Amino acid sequence: MTRVLFDLAFWLAAPFWALLILAPGRRWTDRIAASPLPLIPVLAVYLALAVPVLPRLWSAVSSPELGAFQDLMTVDGGAAAIWAQVIAWDLFLGQWMYREARRLGIHPLVMGPLLVLTVLLSPIGVLLFLALRALRSRTAQGNATGRAAAGPSAVRA
Repeated sequence: MTRVLFDLAFWLAAPFWALLILAPGRRWTDRIAASPLPLIPVLAVYLALAVPVLPRLWSAVSSPELGAFQDLMTVDGGAAAIWAQVIAWDLFLGQWMYREARRLGIHPLVMGPLLVLTVLLSPIGVLLFLALRALRSRTAQGNATGRAAAGPSAVRA
C-alpha cells in the first residue's frame, strides 16, 4: 500500500503541472493555479502516509537531527510521507510561480523550463525564478520611473 500511495502522490500532481507548463494563459489553467484544490488530494495521500509514522515523523521535525531523519527514511512509509510532502510543496510553489509570472508578464516559453526544473529540483527552480522575478520587477519599476520623468508627452508618443 505504501508503494501505491508513493506513486499516487506524483500522479495526482502531474496533471496540474502539465497544465501550468503546457497550457499557460488558458482561463481554466489560471483558475486552477489560483485554487488550493489541486493540493488537497496530494495532502490526503501525505496524511495517509504520515499518520502511521507520526511518532517518528514528529521526532524528526520537532528536534531536527540528521539521525532522526535517517531513521525516518528506514521506516515503511517514512520516505513516502516525506516524498508526498515534497510533491505537495512543489505544486504549491509551482502554482505561486505561475501566478507571479502571469502578473509580471514573464513569457510562458521562459516559465515552462523553470517550472519543469521546479518539478525536478525545486530549490534550483525557485532560486532562478526569484532572480528572474527581481530582475523583472526592477525593469518594470525602471520603465515606470522613466515614463513618469519624461512627462505626459512621452506617454502619448
